[in-house]
Amino acid sequence: MYNQRIAVLFYEIADMLTLDKNADRKFEVLAYRKAAQTIESLQEDVADLYKKGGLAELMELPGIGKSTAGAIEEFIKTGKMAKYDDLKKRYPIDFTNLTKIQGIGAKSVFRLYESLGVKNVADLKKAVEKHRIRELEGFGAKSEEEISKGIAQFEASKGRMLLGTALPEAETIAKKLQKSGLVEKVIISGSTRRMKETVGDLDILVTAKKSEPVMEFFTKLPEVERIIVAGPTKTTVLLGIGLTCDVRVVEDKSFGAALQYFTGNKDHNVKLREIAIRKGYKLNEYGLFDRKGKSVAGRTEEEIYEALGMDTMPPEMREDHGEIDIATAHNLPKLVQIEDIKGDFHVHTNHSDGDNTIAEMADAARRLGRSYIGISDHSKSERIANGMDDKQFAKHLDELERFQEKAEGIKILKSAEIDILKDGSLDLSDKTMDRMDYTLGSIHTSLSMGREEMTKRIIKAFETGYVSIWAHPTDRLINGRAPINVDLEKVFESAKDNNVVMEIDALPERLDLSDENIFKARKYGLKFSIDTDSHSISNFELLRYGIGTARRGWLTKSDVINTLGYDQVVKFFKK
Repeated sequence: MYNQRIAVLFYEIADMLTLDKNADRKFEVLAYRKAAQTIESLQEDVADLYKKGGLAELMELPGIGKSTAGAIEEFIKTGKMAKYDDLKKRYPIDFTNLTKIQGIGAKSVFRLYESLGVKNVADLKKAVEKHRIRELEGFGAKSEEEISKGIAQFEASKGRMLLGTALPEAETIAKKLQKSGLVEKVIISGSTRRMKETVGDLDILVTAKKSEPVMEFFTKLPEVERIIVAGPTKTTVLLGIGLTCDVRVVEDKSFGAALQYFTGNKDHNVKLREIAIRKGYKLNEYGLFDRKGKSVAGRTEEEIYEALGMDTMPPEMREDHGEIDIATAHNLPKLVQIEDIKGDFHVHTNHSDGDNTIAEMADAARRLGRSYIGISDHSKSERIANGMDDKQFAKHLDELERFQEKAEGIKILKSAEIDILKDGSLDLSDKTMDRMDYTLGSIHTSLSMGREEMTKRIIKAFETGYVSIWAHPTDRLINGRAPINVDLEKVFESAKDNNVVMEIDALPERLDLSDENIFKARKYGLKFSIDTDSHSISNFELLRYGIGTARRGWLTKSDVINTLGYDQVVKFFKK
């Protein structure tokens, strides 16, 4: 799959263009960033789209123009991008990884390169250790300390990729294996199947009459960069996106056992093996066997779990959080599914930092089966996102009302993503917020506040009575930015008292609340919304990552407010 590799190149091109002092590259930078965002959020391989309709098909994608479409075509055909290569000669810097360090942007990276010769994270780490960064104008000791923390976080996450990048790659490979005609069954296993927020490698299981042709086909896929180990029943390769991928050919009689074993997680599997032993069985990747070595179960996962006296729990639950006990008691919850979702409360348009118009976002949501969306553009403090003030919101809300009068097949809710300011006040007037159907409250600034101060800030905002949904609550960026330092237990208690809904932001780099924090919030009886935080029409397809996170937190349909119909939602927010 080409998506991630092209997106990375586009992001780096945008970063390098910002450094051009001889020309105004603002619009070109924006074009490459938007193109990168579109490509990385696509759930279909951009190469397949190109094969369908060439440049014209690519230019149908939001944010893809003639230049960026041409660059995509060039990479698909040659594996290179001339514009990137030319810029890289001028700026031989690892922008991709350096800009993942919290507190460092493209311009900071270039300053560090010019002043200290920093080209990559290893160079940056040496500069921090020698306290050279604090000597630079505009940085100082505090900045150096923050960069040091950012490096530690980067190194801790190294080798793990966002689910939103890994899953489409796994699906592309699985689809190609299925279409090859060489295999009978194909399924993705491992942490990807459990919808874990980051993935260390990919595991794919297949059944086939002959294994050698399968392995030969797999190793020749364009996604494969090099072969690590090639064998008749297991082959490991390094993919172009930077992950390793195992394909295993297993016998049909053992397929269920292998799927259960390689789905994991490790702790869940250990508990299952202990139960098997107590019942006089032996459980491994080949099946469940009695004391005489006779196979008891193995063709399906259901056979394995049933033989051990329990229901088969969804893969997302298999984390040793007590799921085995409730499965044994035949009391598994029916987890929320993507089909249950009727609307989306977090949608941006080109009135702030979105790529598309109200009409375009509404039409895209309708085509995906949504019956309502909440337009929630940014408030004025979010300047980088073209946030609007009260006067601008008055016109915006008028436009939403006019659009609703003529909209067909979908309802529009009036909202805003309102900044919770440093003192806990909200970024818009009561008069403006009173016109809205609900509001999203979020933190975007002063992220390094102390725990007590941050907790008071959020609780004060909740107590205004104007925060309906707490958006991307901990403000983390997975593999990029640490969560805010806040006492979630106290905040959840305040949310309960003030009827504030907890958001699960479906953007793969956020997935916030996390599954662990969903478990904590459930204890307070809180309600949740699973939203896409869409900034373009392609982002709506990212809902499945929010669903996966919700399922990992054991949420049911009744826990999630956007499983309600439009009339029920309106009543919910009024109440």
